Amino acid sequence: MSNINETKIGKIISVSNLSVQVLLDRSEVSMRSCMCAYLNGKRVSFEVAGVNGGIAQAIPLSSVNGLKKGMDVFALPRGIEIEYSDNILGKVFNSYGELIDGGVIENPVTRNVYEKNLALSEIDIDGDVLWTGIKALDFFAPMQKGFKMGMLGGAGVGKTVLIKELINNVYRGWGSNSVFAGIGERSREGKELYDEMMEAGLMDKLAVVFGQMGESSMARSRAAYAGLTLAEFLRDERRQDVLLFIDNIYRFVQANSEISAEIGNMPIESGYSTTLLSDVSEVEERVNSTGQGSITSFQAVFIPADDITDMAVNTIMSHLDGQIVLSRKVAEKGIYPAVDVFSTTSKLLTIEGVGERHFRLAEKSVATLARYQELEEVVAVLGVDELSEEDMNIFYRARKLRNYFSQPFFVSEQFTGIEGQFVKIEDVLDDVEAILTGKYDSVDESHFLFVGKVPEVKQTAIF
Repeated sequence: MSNINETKIGKIISVSNLSVQVLLDRSEVSMRSCMCAYLNGKRVSFEVAGVNGGIAQAIPLSSVNGLKKGMDVFALPRGIEIEYSDNILGKVFNSYGELIDGGVIENPVTRNVYEKNLALSEIDIDGDVLWTGIKALDFFAPMQKGFKMGMLGGAGVGKTVLIKELINNVYRGWGSNSVFAGIGERSREGKELYDEMMEAGLMDKLAVVFGQMGESSMARSRAAYAGLTLAEFLRDERRQDVLLFIDNIYRFVQANSEISAEIGNMPIESGYSTTLLSDVSEVEERVNSTGQGSITSFQAVFIPADDITDMAVNTIMSHLDGQIVLSRKVAEKGIYPAVDVFSTTSKLLTIEGVGERHFRLAEKSVATLARYQELEEVVAVLGVDELSEEDMNIFYRARKLRNYFSQPFFVSEQFTGIEGQFVKIEDVLDDVEAILTGKYDSVDESHFLFVGKVPEVKQTAIF
């Protein structure tokens, strides 16, 4: 049965698995408003994707099995909403704001997932640097509050561990919480992430939204908006510097293309929706910094067929302020986090952004590691004794530098037995400069592996 507050607005005239057409009795129906029908007392909701004359094209939020022509349709004036209070922490929601972790929220306070409240004058584009305490990230890809960073890397290279450490460090360093939006996540991966967060004691610092791979394109698409709404609560109401993890932003584009095709819109090149640019912009432009708080996002980006020129990938990349690339080749050497320093970038890594000293040291470090790769081939054929004195210094210093950017993580302590380290950027700059200038030429490279700052290495080497 319908709720007494719900208004009848039309009747169903067509039903398919992915869309419902409604003949409207009333005209006050707009894009993204919600409607519903009742089947054996159970409400089946759908969202308006387009209105043509007196007919509304709607996308169902769940299964439409049992719906048929002639059924009455009622308005849902509040649309898709999600909790907008302190109760979000430690909770797992679906894309429509419903709890899926078995929990209950007393006296819910909700907000529409499409609602934006930032005026242009409130956006702060000169936010502070967000230091993470992770050496490789802070040195090669420093982030400003409000940045959007791509995170690229396949399975088994340590992406989840890096995400957990970022959540831990931002809470430790800034007292701030994080949000994870899983778009097109496999249910197994979602459960693994939940269990790992619980085991690491991080779940109470986190709010999670899942639009699972097996669900409809609507569920996968709206997970992005739900995650943004949770992050906006932490930024605007709790005035925090929030980390928003989106995995995978490409699946958002894919889901929107499926929705667009279902309502009969002609696709553009590669089958993407004609609204590709505006869809991505709408999400990315909600990731911003204000004078009171910020949302900094890490977005996993799937690259179809390894084609970096793909239209959707290019559209997403155009909004990003940098990228963190995790490499299997680095992971195979036992270096974690397995950051590929040659592909990892940030717009902040300039003289104006981080200062001349940091910029020059990063530049020299990349050049040293690049030269090391060339020398490796020479050494493999002729041996290290055939190198000139200058090249030999570069060879061994680069190996120390490579090892130095490994780091023991707090979230891995129980597995490695090594105490986690939060390393300040000032210490990183001092250590890198000392390695590159030869101060530690007499220290064996093994002493630089999985340590914090270099003074610990000196003690190890001396004793």
